[in-house]
Amino acid sequence: MATATDEALKKGRQEEMSFWDHADALRGVLLRAAGVVVVLTALLFSVMPRLFDEVIMAPCRPDFWLYGLLGAGDFSVTIVNIKLASQFFIHVSSSFWLALVLSCPVIMYLLWTFVSPALYSHERRGVKTAFILGNFMFFAGLAVGYLLVFPITLRFLADYQVSAAVPNHISLDSYMDNFLMMIFIMGLVFELPLLCWLLGRLGIVHRGLFNRYRRHAIVVLLVVAAFITPTGDPFTLAVVFLPVYLLWEFGALLVPSADKAKAQAVTPDNIPS
Repeated sequence: MATATDEALKKGRQEEMSFWDHADALRGVLLRAAGVVVVLTALLFSVMPRLFDEVIMAPCRPDFWLYGLLGAGDFSVTIVNIKLASQFFIHVSSSFWLALVLSCPVIMYLLWTFVSPALYSHERRGVKTAFILGNFMFFAGLAVGYLLVFPITLRFLADYQVSAAVPNHISLDSYMDNFLMMIFIMGLVFELPLLCWLLGRLGIVHRGLFNRYRRHAIVVLLVVAAFITPTGDPFTLAVVFLPVYLLWEFGALLVPSADKAKAQAVTPDNIPS
């Protein structure tokens, strides 16, 4: 429940700031966020050759940590460039995407400073929790994508042949497209607990649904893990299935029970006036 002080402060801010004042404040936030990304991009551009060799190309080398665990210590991939300007554009794009990822906490903080004055105290706590949890889970997903999902997929697809007469020559563009896509997808997949929490706050889902459909979820998650890791061996399947299943369980812990979800649901009747 919002306090009288919260309501008075919020009303005062709304009276003091016009639409154009809010638009100007938002423009300032966006410009500062863009400035952070541009500066980081320039800094990363200068060190990208080393980062590219030691980080981005690491899954192509046999000494990558995961291959030893999988018994594939002799696995390696040679990447070739088949377009004249590809290396320059990938140098720029890699610097930009990495800068964007690293600046996410700063961008979220800037957005928080913009929206927080318009929120009640109880709303600030909820939004702040969502920002912190969302950032943490996104970076955790990126780490899992880089350390587990992409190397496993690369190992399978690089050795797969529809015919022995067709050797694999992996281009730099193809490698980077799959590298960025898989890692960013895992970052988004790891937002599942946050999504569950938001749906629970809205009263759309409750913990009973997770308990009731747990067996169905396990089957679906196993199928998803099998698509991500089409190698067929149980160890690789378990390596991918386990973090996805833990996300499901973590999301269930964040969702309230049926009675509590109904009491906490955001409806027109319980929105403070």
